[in-house]
Amino acid sequence: MRSVKTLLAIRHVPFEDLGSLEGLLAEAGYAIRYVDAPTADFARLDQTSWDLLVLLGGPIGVNDAHDYPFITDELKFIETRLRREQPTLGICLGSQLMAHALGARIHRSCALEIGWKSLHLSDAGRDSSLRHFSKPVFHWHGESFDLPSGARSLASTESCPHQAFCLGSALLALQFHPEVTARGLEQWYVGHGGELRVHGLSVAGLRQEAARFAPLLARQSAAFLHDWLAVL
Repeated sequence: MRSVKTLLAIRHVPFEDLGSLEGLLAEAGYAIRYVDAPTADFARLDQTSWDLLVLLGGPIGVNDAHDYPFITDELKFIETRLRREQPTLGICLGSQLMAHALGARIHRSCALEIGWKSLHLSDAGRDSSLRHFSKPVFHWHGESFDLPSGARSLASTESCPHQAFCLGSALLALQFHPEVTARGLEQWYVGHGGELRVHGLSVAGLRQEAARFAPLLARQSAAFLHDWLAVL
């Protein structure tokens, strides 16, 4: 019988969840527990040795702890885990939290990235599980990270030089979103509707792109996740 492994997924807003990755992780033998970062007891969570931690996205920033004090406790929790080199996947805000916990600077991107865009993989990226991302992936961020000391840069875009990094095989940070689905993004368009209006972005246009690219992303993400889990 396959042993059950534990997975803690930290959400920052309810609709930015594991998306297409959730079923794949369950099939891989992970029992998934969600906690919501704004109300989480991180000291208590640290008492469990989770087999995998996934840090999900959200509309706030690592540098917003003055408004959202839970970020300080979350970073302490992440720092402890990364020192132990325990398997951790960060997505968007989650990747920035990982980078900050590893001593890197988080800053405004030179351009807002919202929508579908291809990655430029580095040599290390082409030799990693990210090699499956050959078609456009989904982006939604206005901040990015510098590369932490000792980390390997895996991917970039024209306006974001650090789209992904790894430290060893167990720590992986992705600025882009491998988990989104066309259906799930409908909640994003509502939840982040104010940001879309501020930047003059078309929901109809994003929906049209999702219909085209999201099925391709799901296949790429499944292959990526299979390969990454295999090396943990």
